[in-house]
Amino acid sequence: MDKLLIRGGRRLQGEVTISGAKNAALPDLCATLLSPEPVTLANVPQLKDVATTLKLLANMGVQAEAHADDPSTITLDATRVHNPEAPYELVKTMRASILVLGPLLARFGRARVSLPGGCAIGSRPVDQHIKGLQAMGAQITVEHGYIEAVVPGGADGQPGRLKGARITTDMVTVTGTENLMMAATLAEGETILENAAQEPEIVDLANLLIAMGARIEGQGTHRIRIQGVDRLHGLTPAQAHQIIPDRIETGTFLCAVGAAGGEVTLRRTDADQLEAVIEKLREAGVQIEVGEGWIRVASSGRPKAVGFRTKEHPGFPTDMQAQFMALNAIAEGTAAIHETIFENRFMHVNELIRLGAKIEVDGHSAIVTGVPRLSGATVMATDLRASASLVIAGLVAEGETLVDRIYHLDRGYDRMEAKLRAIGADIERVKEGA
Repeated sequence: MDKLLIRGGRRLQGEVTISGAKNAALPDLCATLLSPEPVTLANVPQLKDVATTLKLLANMGVQAEAHADDPSTITLDATRVHNPEAPYELVKTMRASILVLGPLLARFGRARVSLPGGCAIGSRPVDQHIKGLQAMGAQITVEHGYIEAVVPGGADGQPGRLKGARITTDMVTVTGTENLMMAATLAEGETILENAAQEPEIVDLANLLIAMGARIEGQGTHRIRIQGVDRLHGLTPAQAHQIIPDRIETGTFLCAVGAAGGEVTLRRTDADQLEAVIEKLREAGVQIEVGEGWIRVASSGRPKAVGFRTKEHPGFPTDMQAQFMALNAIAEGTAAIHETIFENRFMHVNELIRLGAKIEVDGHSAIVTGVPRLSGATVMATDLRASASLVIAGLVAEGETLVDRIYHLDRGYDRMEAKLRAIGADIERVKEGA
């Protein structure tokens, strides 16, 4: 099992190119199931979760080919899907696997999808997905760890077609919005999604679907309206859909520079997607300039402690909570952090404490009192974003920090240690027993 060895205390200087967004790439990949023609996606990040999704789609019969001149451009052909099933073996590490459910039901009228796994940051029930698909006419049972779904009403006992419906989810759910939006593109009639998620990744998926021939309005708002069509077409390499930049990778590097000090320019990114985080970093005294496709971040001296409350977009993203906590750990002053999205998202706290951080947790709140310095130690990553917080802490800690179980990190960050090394960090990947 790989680990990261970090020797802290080095300022960061140079440029980083931000990769495509994990949370946009995964639903975009699943959306290719909706068309019987090849679909080309560009700016696909090189991540463990992307590789898992491609393996899952291949198991169904989807052919995927990375372009020789640009491995981040992939053409997927779902013409011959023969197995509308997502088995446990392929989805146990990744909750986003539930995103095949809507497309399979929409195009084939049936699906068998294992209940997903992923990071242990709290319950993310799929009941809202099921509720919405049932409103569109699907018959769904959950047994033996699998979601068994079929759309009745077809001729000669064959599956039928989903019907448009007005769906109001009990909570704002990103993957639920994505799944139901994909399902609605091929449903009969109009579907209205109320209480829809507004994340940039929702807009990205909608833009891909529209390019494939879907009729969607309202993406990026609480109400999305979809008029079903009979079929979606493909996208040639010349028409390739460009996946948006990863706003969480962007925010992670902003926090890394804010904590470690230095001056770094981030390329191929979008500051508009990360306004809440940039505002808090500026409150902390970090200097940030933005332009078309770039962000420049500079920091010298200790930042100021800044409190925040996680919220659905456009609020402060829960996926940035752990990284900002690492910055607060060495900031001047005390800050309160309130986590409102996931109930188990403070598991990185004990590992930060091992590095010398002063943090007290009370339910869904954490009080962080900044200390002048952290000291290196061996720590263990518990989930994807916790991994990133430990890397940031290691960058500022005195001595050596060894981050174990970084397979979590590889799920969502495209060659993070290589990008950090290129801007001056002393960081290397080491193998078990090395």
